[in-house]
Amino acid sequence: MNSRSILLATICTTATLATALGEKAADLKPQLIKPGAVLVEESFGGPALGAEWTVAKGDWQPRDGALVVREKKEDKHPAVLGFGKPHRDSALRCAFKFDGAKMLGLSLNSVKGGHLFRVTFTPQGVSLNKDKDKKDPQSKGVVLAKADGNFADGKWHTVLLEMKGAEVVVQTDGGVTLKGSDPALDVEKTGYRLVMSGESLLVDDVKVWASAP
Repeated sequence: MNSRSILLATICTTATLATALGEKAADLKPQLIKPGAVLVEESFGGPALGAEWTVAKGDWQPRDGALVVREKKEDKHPAVLGFGKPHRDSALRCAFKFDGAKMLGLSLNSVKGGHLFRVTFTPQGVSLNKDKDKKDPQSKGVVLAKADGNFADGKWHTVLLEMKGAEVVVQTDGGVTLKGSDPALDVEKTGYRLVMSGESLLVDDVKVWASAP
């Protein structure tokens, strides 16, 4: 990453410490985009995942109105679930609850270059990271923003991820707001991926909007 990108990421990074209790259906207001067409809306009430979802690793099972995910030891890889909705600018909201998991990632890939960036939750906090482009030897992974937070086992939380051009905003029900920017993010994305490591995690109420003009 060049010096201009690093400076831009630093200037545009903010974080607020979470203080509130977790909430499954928090009414988080978009800060970056105007929501347009709904691309995905799923509450996992059926017996199986729809055709738009692709299980790459791990065990992902709808159960009692939520998606229960477990990492498989034989995979030797975090659990990965994808849903292919190509886009450039959009917003994603979902609820999650740690149940022995170590990490939840909301990961996005570039149409041209593989891994692009991700939002990573642990029980102790959240970070926004630009990924290394494996096709570019000069590329490096960069932390654009991070904050402490309480995402301990047994409590539902809501996250809203917005993408517009080179900018990203992440909000949670507990009061965390992360903002980051990098020119490399202003590209077409292949869709979205949920990535989990550890024993168990619940996901629910996934909704994705395209950005209105």
